[in-house]
Amino acid sequence: MSITTSTATAAAAARSLTTKRSAQAPRTSAKAAAGIAALAAIGPATWGTTYVTTTELLPPDRPLLAAALRALPAGLILLALTRRLPRGDWWWKAAVLGVLNFGAFFPLLFFGAYRLPGGVASTISAVMPLLVAGFGVGVLKVRPTRRTLIAGLVGVAGVALLVLRGSAAVDLAGIAAMLTATTLMALAVVLSKRWGRPEGVSLLTLTGWQLTVGGLILAPIALTTEGLPDHFTGANIAGYAYLGIIGTAIAYALWFRGIERLPASSVSFLGLTNPVVATLAGLLFLGQTLTVWQLAGLVLVVGSVLLGQQRRATARRA
Repeated sequence: MSITTSTATAAAAARSLTTKRSAQAPRTSAKAAAGIAALAAIGPATWGTTYVTTTELLPPDRPLLAAALRALPAGLILLALTRRLPRGDWWWKAAVLGVLNFGAFFPLLFFGAYRLPGGVASTISAVMPLLVAGFGVGVLKVRPTRRTLIAGLVGVAGVALLVLRGSAAVDLAGIAAMLTATTLMALAVVLSKRWGRPEGVSLLTLTGWQLTVGGLILAPIALTTEGLPDHFTGANIAGYAYLGIIGTAIAYALWFRGIERLPASSVSFLGLTNPVVATLAGLLFLGQTLTVWQLAGLVLVVGSVLLGQQRRATARRA
């Protein structure tokens, strides 16, 4: 009787412990995912300071040079630190991702930025979560949830309220460039998710491959079309160093880490932190002010980012 009672008590305790562990697992997983998302968001948040850095520190009228100096030095530094080159099919995969993320994306981005007001450019780039959801159906075989689609539309509306002005000009070439750039970045997110990372290769190594490819494409174009300024000031050097090290090498490594560990749809919403930080940077450094509508847009953008963070288990397979 005593043995039976002890056995029953032990079994009940084991069941209780198992129940507690199973209840704690989702919370631990959710906490880890939130930490990964927070680090990944540093990337687009850092990119939000690019406009202020460019206008305040860099030489004027040299967008391609700025793009080349963002990518190539950072890529070469990472290659020197990691001392590893691609192997097998990763030669062409790294080249494709390097072109999508840097070699083609940067020139289109700067072209659109120079021909469009910042608000229009930011609003166009806000459609990336919807583009990622569309590419995900064909490439990842993942059907977007209703929650993802709603969050994407809320994000576009929020960014529009946050950055658009009634006097915003419309330039068809600039709009086409920004839409193409955003589409290329969305495709890069999905392909990065599909291909993953080679075994034994660090994120810094993979980032270095892509930056070097993009920089090698951009450098000759920039030198041919724009050339170098007569001299570089201390502010110029500081600006290029910030964009290359913080805004590119570190920011993209954290962004790629988020792509690797989070659902593609979830990480794409983190890009909406870009216009938020750009707006806040304008407040702090350029003396700009916020209207009531912009505050409402800020709330919608933050809500969209939070709504877009969903667990992998909730994704429905097509």
